[in-house]
Amino acid sequence: MAEQPEPGGRTLTERILLRDQMVTVTGLVLITGLSWWWLLMGAGTGMSVTAMTTWSFPPPERPSMVTDWTLAYAVTMVVMWWVMMIAMMTPSAAPMVLLYGTAHRHEAGRGKLETAAAPTFAFFCGYLAAWLVFSVVATGLQWALELAGLVHAMLMWSIDRQFSGAFLIMAGAYQFSPFKQACLRHCRAPAVFLARHYRRGTAGAFRMGLTHGLYCLGCCLLLMALLFVGGIMNLVWIAGLAILVLLEKLLPRGEAISRLAGVVFLVSGLWLMLA
Repeated sequence: MAEQPEPGGRTLTERILLRDQMVTVTGLVLITGLSWWWLLMGAGTGMSVTAMTTWSFPPPERPSMVTDWTLAYAVTMVVMWWVMMIAMMTPSAAPMVLLYGTAHRHEAGRGKLETAAAPTFAFFCGYLAAWLVFSVVATGLQWALELAGLVHAMLMWSIDRQFSGAFLIMAGAYQFSPFKQACLRHCRAPAVFLARHYRRGTAGAFRMGLTHGLYCLGCCLLLMALLFVGGIMNLVWIAGLAILVLLEKLLPRGEAISRLAGVVFLVSGLWLMLA
């Protein structure tokens, strides 16, 4: 028997799908907004984000002292990196999260799944887990670069032009690499990803989110590492890289934008090293 429309013109299933999608969108917006707010408040570092933000390129080279890295400070840095990744990556991941939730609810409505509650939250947690691993590695690299005198301990940006140039050249070359382009294609085709990797249940949703997060990590790894050049808490670079990720993943000519960014990075890196 066909489902009868509700008084508003939609069937009950359509109304449930619309409601759940609005809940998901609201949750993603809140998570993104709170993450940006936390960054603006200094992300628990005790530093003013204004002091760590500059439009200068390369950033000013100022004397730096090595920070005393206690366990508490290391944990603070991991949280800082992770919240930053949530703020930067959630907007570009939102289409995949929403499509997964819609697909799961449609399957549940057709009686193909054991529950009608789409574990979208588990999918998103899996995605964020991949970036948590990155945040731990990035914190270790930050500590090593500070000890080597290449990154300012307080301002958190590069104070060595040769290091900055080399990093930009690596990031530029990576934009043209087959691995980067393969990961970017996965991120740009959420329907294809779901068709290939779909798993049932909450645990399956988490694994799917983790897999998508790893593809996303492969796509954006060196872009995020450029924060060591421009400033880990430099809002200009944070916003700029977040916009670049959004453009290359969502726009129709995203691959061309990715390669154009690669050219800019290569030229900038060569200029720094030869200046």
